[in-house]
Amino acid sequence: MKLKPLADRVIIKPCAAEEVTTGGIIIPDSAKEKPQRGTVLAVGTGTKDEEMTLKEGDSVLYGKYAGTEIDLDGEKVLIMRQNEVLAVVEA
Repeated sequence: MKLKPLADRVIIKPCAAEEVTTGGIIIPDSAKEKPQRGTVLAVGTGTKDEEMTLKEGDSVLYGKYAGTEIDLDGEKVLIMRQNEVLAVVEA
C-alpha cells in the first residue's frame, strides 16, 4: 500500500529499538523505551502558512509521544505533523 500524507504531515519509519542488557538481564520489549529517531518515508505538500522543510530520506528526531502509530504492510510507521519533528540529523 502506498500512502501520501496530506498538508503538513509526514510518515516516519522508527529506527529499531536497541537491544539493551543490564548485568546479563535482557530487558523485555514491553519495558524498552520507544525509539525517538526515524527516517522520513513520505511528506505532504505543506499548507499555505507552512512550507515543507522535510524531505523523503531525512533522518529525524521526534518527541516521545509524537504522532500516531499505524500499520503499513505489516510495518509499524508513524504519521505526524511536521512541527512535531524536533530536528533533522545530519551526517
